[in-house]
Amino acid sequence: MRPVLARRRDAGTTASREDGRPPLAGRPERDPRWALVLIALGVMLVLVSGVALAGGGFLLARYTGGVHQAHLLGGAAVNPAVGDRSSPTHARINGPVNLLLVGIDERADDPAGGARSDSIIIVHIPAGHDRAYLISIPRDSRVEIPAFPKTGYPGGTDKVNAAFAFGFSEAGSRAGGFELLALTVKQLTGVSFNAGAIVNFDGLRSVVDAVGGVDMCVDEETPSVHIGQDAAGKVAIPYRQAPPDNRPVPVPGVRPQVYHVGCQPFAGWQALDYSRQRELIPDGDYGRQRHQQQLIAALAKKIANAGLLADPLATDRLMRALGSAVTFDGNGVSLPDWIFALRSIDPNNIMMLKTNSGQYNTQVIDGLDYEILTDTTRRLFTAIHDDTLDAFVVAHPDWVNGISTP
Repeated sequence: MRPVLARRRDAGTTASREDGRPPLAGRPERDPRWALVLIALGVMLVLVSGVALAGGGFLLARYTGGVHQAHLLGGAAVNPAVGDRSSPTHARINGPVNLLLVGIDERADDPAGGARSDSIIIVHIPAGHDRAYLISIPRDSRVEIPAFPKTGYPGGTDKVNAAFAFGFSEAGSRAGGFELLALTVKQLTGVSFNAGAIVNFDGLRSVVDAVGGVDMCVDEETPSVHIGQDAAGKVAIPYRQAPPDNRPVPVPGVRPQVYHVGCQPFAGWQALDYSRQRELIPDGDYGRQRHQQQLIAALAKKIANAGLLADPLATDRLMRALGSAVTFDGNGVSLPDWIFALRSIDPNNIMMLKTNSGQYNTQVIDGLDYEILTDTTRRLFTAIHDDTLDAFVVAHPDWVNGISTP
């Protein structure tokens, strides 16, 4: 069984921060920011497209105009391949589609602290554009990071989530960090990307709150290392990181928030806190990946089933929350065209896949713990590249994450 305590931190990890906190919490420490809301963005854009397309260009522009757009992918992008225009207003995107979604740890009040990626998710949409696969890459995966002249990084071996930091460094930017990470993932998987996006942390909490919360079924007892209460009932951090390996140590007098097994409603701060825990659960980072995907499924279900998009005010709340959180690179294809191209995806037909079958394959190298990706995981990457994930799933049904929602 995977050890419960956190592993040693290094150049490829980030310090903890109390994010997703209730309003009474004090100043946050450093903490990961997630790509989850980007998945929600994709799902919501697909769902919103029916409303927007029915309302014509005005609504489409209204729902997409607030999303910040930038060039992110660089050399990791596929050559833009926009097919014929079967519609007078929308380009046709042909063939399978791969998107890279990245959540980063970044603080505006600490520019010298740099930034690191904490969630790395490939979204694969087969050529029929009627379904999607989500594949999370473990943040501790040992990879070769290519040289990046823009920041003077010479290249080397490290954890995959360090790539963003090397591209972001003082001579770089968020776009540079994303580009080097995308180049690293391309080199690891053989997959080039049609589009990409990054997101700030608070966006997810805002999106969940905008839909009135979500319902999820907790599958394992999950204590929080970030949010708790002291004897006076005030919000406090329940664990501190103890050197030299930064394992969590209880703070006397502070009772942690615990998410008990069973189906229950979650507010935005609860959903976010639950989905980011890994230190005190038996399956660690793989459990966290599963809980992140569970949140994605719950959010998609809430949007699809609650009739939210029939309410213009609710739709505006959603899109404002997303627009303030997202930076998107459509690789030469406009965001309205992406909506039009992916309008046929059924949110109930989104499959979550594990890497390494959700089992740790850790090696200690020079005193650091690395996750080593297995040969079968590399065949999973080949299936993404070849658009044969359907066949991979048939051959490896245990690699599908079973997501339980009420």
